[in-house]
Amino acid sequence: MKTALLLIDLQNDFCPGGALAVAEGDATIAIANMAIEACLSRNEVIVASQDWHPANHRSFAENSRTQIGSLGELMGLQQVWWPVHCVQETYGAELHAQLNQQYITAIFRKGENPDIDSYSAFFDNGHKTQTALDKWLKSQGITNLAIMGLATDYCVKYSVLDALSLGYQTQVIIDGCRGVNLQPQNSQQALTEMQDAGAQLVTLSQFVLQ
Repeated sequence: MKTALLLIDLQNDFCPGGALAVAEGDATIAIANMAIEACLSRNEVIVASQDWHPANHRSFAENSRTQIGSLGELMGLQQVWWPVHCVQETYGAELHAQLNQQYITAIFRKGENPDIDSYSAFFDNGHKTQTALDKWLKSQGITNLAIMGLATDYCVKYSVLDALSLGYQTQVIIDGCRGVNLQPQNSQQALTEMQDAGAQLVTLSQFVLQ
């Protein structure tokens, strides 16, 4: 049994002042650093995902001539139209400066195909293409994942559901997550959905002490 910590999209654009700022998004950084410290003491691997969109990504409202926050369809899938965010090689796409990045072994980028959105760190939203994450984790003998980051109701949720479907024992560090909450209850619903699918919800304290 080998565990890895997976940090989801702890990027400038998802933190206050960013293009798609999540309320209290930057509060996750201190939690991530404490989780990293616990992993280092247990000799556990730390990896991260990074939203990495081309500027012409069709999920951006301005590229699809739609309204930010409204719902539509892209590649036959339901699509929330987002503001331009996490564009490749921009400040907004960089991992947060206060995150202890030097301890991250590998970073897996997603959302590079302009025609389909990719919330999960493992697959695009249509499950047509896969990132290198699963193959890499399996090559390292990782069986268990602890997942936290931004945002609870999108990229964390879909990453957790995919991790479970790929056979990983999965924990969610709940105080290390914050949600977009287009509807106020979305984050709580996402946590319930992850738990119902088999994820274990834990606090940072529980994660540190396990």
